[in-house]
Amino acid sequence: MPARVLTCLFTTDTGSLTASGLAQRLQVSPASISKAITFLESQSLVRRERDERRRARYVVDNELFYQATIASARSNDRLVEVARQGVTILGSQTPAAARLENIARFLDFISESLTRAAEQAREVLHTTSGTAPNDAAPPRPSPPEQAG
Repeated sequence: MPARVLTCLFTTDTGSLTASGLAQRLQVSPASISKAITFLESQSLVRRERDERRRARYVVDNELFYQATIASARSNDRLVEVARQGVTILGSQTPAAARLENIARFLDFISESLTRAAEQAREVLHTTSGTAPNDAAPPRPSPPEQAG
């Protein structure tokens, strides 16, 4: 259901609908919409706003993907901290501590890479169809043909 709700929001011209609008379009109960929205909000994929009639509108926009990506990196940062605390508690010479340190290093690398990539690619979210961002990567060359 979260995927259906997200798809429905992305395919509207405005990028926003009310809960009743979503329920109508998807032909599901308001409870199904509520549960899906709760999940999507927890993942920073949907934002809630109030319209002029004080009804909640659920919104998707270009910034949400950037924000969700950064939130994911921050979540990894918390895991890194916890793993490193475990290393200290277990003693750095134990196999369990070595495993936790490797996990911390891995997640730290992923988090830094994800944040850097999100910052570099953010402009892509704000380009219009048919235009490329200023610092777009050149097209990748085709792989060489296999000699047979």
